[in-house]
Amino acid sequence: MLLLYKILYTACLPLLALASLLRSKYRGRLLERLGLGSSLQAARLSAGPVVWFHALSVGEVRSAVSLLMALREERPRLHLVMTVSTRSGRKLAESLLGSHLDLLLYSPLDVSFALRRFIAAIQPQVFILVETDFWPNWLDQLHQRNIPSLLVNGRISAQAFASYRRFACFFRPMFQCFTLLTMQTQEDRDKLLALGIPAARLAVLGNLKYEIPSQQKAPVDLKAAYQGRWVWVCGSTHPGEEELLFTVFKEIRQQGIELSLLLAPRQITRSKQLLQMARQLGLAAELRSSFNSKAISNVLIADSIGELAACYGLARLAFIGGSLVDQGGHNPIEAAVQGIPVLFGPHMEDFSEIAQALLASGGGEQVTAATLREQITALLTEPQHHARMSQAARNLVAEQQGSLQGHVRHIKTFLEMRKE
Repeated sequence: MLLLYKILYTACLPLLALASLLRSKYRGRLLERLGLGSSLQAARLSAGPVVWFHALSVGEVRSAVSLLMALREERPRLHLVMTVSTRSGRKLAESLLGSHLDLLLYSPLDVSFALRRFIAAIQPQVFILVETDFWPNWLDQLHQRNIPSLLVNGRISAQAFASYRRFACFFRPMFQCFTLLTMQTQEDRDKLLALGIPAARLAVLGNLKYEIPSQQKAPVDLKAAYQGRWVWVCGSTHPGEEELLFTVFKEIRQQGIELSLLLAPRQITRSKQLLQMARQLGLAAELRSSFNSKAISNVLIADSIGELAACYGLARLAFIGGSLVDQGGHNPIEAAVQGIPVLFGPHMEDFSEIAQALLASGGGEQVTAATLREQITALLTEPQHHARMSQAARNLVAEQQGSLQGHVRHIKTFLEMRKE
C-alpha cells in the first residue's frame, strides 16, 4: 500500500511544479520542499542534538510555542528546527519563535529523495509532529532510521476516525511508525486503540492549547491608546460574519455605550475589503498598519500576523470567528487565558471540547445572529455578569493546564535513548 502511495505521489510532482509557477502562494517554495533550496544546504548545524518540529500552519505553530520554549529552557544546547507548510504559518513562527529556533524551513514534500536530503541535512535525534499533517513516507523514512517520532497534542475527529477505519490497511501502518502518540483526551486514545495501535505507544496528556502564556503583552502602541477603553476583539473572522459584527457594533454604540472594535480576519488579505465595508456602514475605521494613536478610529482592522493572541489582552470581551458560519470555529483559549468572556456561534466543531468546557464552566456563551447584540449589551451593562464569566474563563484555563511538563518529559526521555 505504501509503495502504491509513493508511486502515485511522485507521479503528481509535475502538477506541483506547475502550481508553483502559476500560483503566487506556492511560488518560491518548491526547491526548498524538494530538498534543493539554499536554506537547506546551509542547514548543517554544529555538533549537538537536534529536535525537528513540524507544524502545519498557524494553529499548529501556536500549539507548539509553549512546548518549544519549555524545551529550550530545559535544554539550552538543543538545536531546534521547525518546518511549516504554509506561508502564514512561517510568518507566525518567525514572529513568535524566531529567536528560539536554529532553523525555520518549509516542509519537505513526501517523496523519498527530498526526505533523504532533509534528514541528512538536519540529522534529527527526535521528530515531533504537532497535532496533524500526517505523511506516510515521512514517518516511514524516520522509522527506517530509528529516529523517534512523537505526535503531540493529538486529536482525532469523528470524520477523520471514520476515514482511518475505512482505510485501516493504509493508516494503521502509518500510525505504528510513531514511537509515541500523546493525545488530548481518553476518547482520542480509544480511537487509536480501536485501530490496533498498541496501548504502550499511547498517552493522554491533555491539550497544549491551554498552555498559552497569560503574560502575553499587547502591542505597546495599542495598549497605550486603548488604556481605559472598552474593546471588543473579534478574532479569525470569515466572510458572512463581518457585516453582522460591524452592524451589531454600530447598534451598540447607538445605544450610548462607548466601545471600540478590533477585528482580525482569518485571511489578512481581506483587510482592505473589510475596511471599505466598515466605512460603507458609516463606521470610522482604519487598518492596523496605518494606526494613529493620536486619532483613534472606532474600528481597527488587523492586517498583520501574530498579534491577535496578545490583543485579546486589550479586550473587554471576545468573539471567536468561523463559528457563525460553517467553518468549524477557531481557538477560544487565546481569549479565555486573558480572563475575558468568550462568545462564539454554533459552529465550533474543530474546537468542540474546548467550546463545551467554556460553556459548562460559564466562561463562554453561544450566540446567534439574532442574539449577539443582546448578549454583548448584557455583558457591557451588567458588571457582575461580566465578572462571573471572566473569572470562570480564567479558572477553566488554570484547571486544564499541566500537560506541558508531561510532553517535555517524554521528549527528554527519547533524547536520552538516542545517546545510548
